[in-house]
Amino acid sequence: MKFKKSLAMFAGVLAVAGCGNDGDSNGDQANGGDGDKVTLDVWAMGEEGNALGSFVEAFENEHDNIEVNVQAIPWDNAHDNLLTAVASGNGPDVLQLGTTWVAEFAGAGAFLDLSEYADEYDVISNDDFFEGALDTTVYDDGVYGVPWYVDTRVLFYRTDILEEHGFSEPPQNWDEMLEVSRELADRGDGMYGYDIDQNDQLVPPIFAWQNGWEFNEEEAEENFADPAFREAMAYYHTFFDEELVQVTEGVPIEQGFEEGSKPMFSSGPWMVNILRDSAPDIDGDWDVAMLPGSERNASAIGGSHLSVFAETEHVEESLEFITYMSQPETQVEWFKETNALPARQSAWDDEELQEDEKLAVFGDQLEEAVAPPVLSQWENVAQDLLSSLERINRGGADLDEELDDFQQNSARRLN
Repeated sequence: MKFKKSLAMFAGVLAVAGCGNDGDSNGDQANGGDGDKVTLDVWAMGEEGNALGSFVEAFENEHDNIEVNVQAIPWDNAHDNLLTAVASGNGPDVLQLGTTWVAEFAGAGAFLDLSEYADEYDVISNDDFFEGALDTTVYDDGVYGVPWYVDTRVLFYRTDILEEHGFSEPPQNWDEMLEVSRELADRGDGMYGYDIDQNDQLVPPIFAWQNGWEFNEEEAEENFADPAFREAMAYYHTFFDEELVQVTEGVPIEQGFEEGSKPMFSSGPWMVNILRDSAPDIDGDWDVAMLPGSERNASAIGGSHLSVFAETEHVEESLEFITYMSQPETQVEWFKETNALPARQSAWDDEELQEDEKLAVFGDQLEEAVAPPVLSQWENVAQDLLSSLERINRGGADLDEELDDFQQNSARRLN
């Protein structure tokens, strides 16, 4: 998700803005003045908003004093809607928040710091959540959300094509990844070994994490001088330099995967059902595996949190709703309804999740998933890196010189 504008201008607005969710939608006025029932406004994005209805009904059955009003907001409008809510102080009580937006909005004071409620609500900072998911809820020592669902990227590969070329299992490390990619790319014109989404900001950091790189906030731009980072970017470039991947966009990955021209790629859990539905002819001829790495088989962790709007008048009821949605059994039911992966590790003990071998791989990968730095400037830095790599891979720019320029640009953003 790309930042559209900075929230810095709104940081002071919250101090003088009126309280959100005033009497026309909550509390006494919403219920004839009897004061017995509270209405919670919940913003959920995309398909999640459409799927939340049945879960709200079950929650309301257990909480006679709370009524939940869900507003489904398209992801394309979500960022601007949140900007407006922050500026006016009139927002929902509970909202879904993409993990990459935490720093931007938390830094502007948009959300309630939940750390002070941790003793009362054990879902806050509970170590049953995947570590990477918890990492993305923390900003400047505060906790600004509870993980709702997670996703991560794994390796999708054509088992039949690899076997035809002598590979009985997917690549386990970087050396094997290059070996397999080179063999498959040698099949002829229009054939590639691997597919890399060049617009995905998470892909270059994933390569760096796989090489043992860790981002240290105190070191700022010096992180990008780390040999582990530079070596990872050189490895990334190798796939383009040797034409193991398609530099131009080409056919959609589902088509390339089915045709066999792109027999390996990385993607998230949503792709499992997409392939099952769109490419039934290769059912049984593909599988998933953890991403191969150098120092570790790392991937990125994504997903969404549930956060509490700073101006809410209904903190307790908001946290009751978040607690309900974050219970392992609720997360399992949410997965069955939406295919969104549970953020709680104990939920993965569910029989359906255990029996689906492909989904089980995502559970294993989540154990090695790393959270992007929770910095308001991070997405801009990540976009700068993509632009630098594009100039290297497509424009023939010198790798070292381009990465030096990227590091200097990062200094301006991070300092």
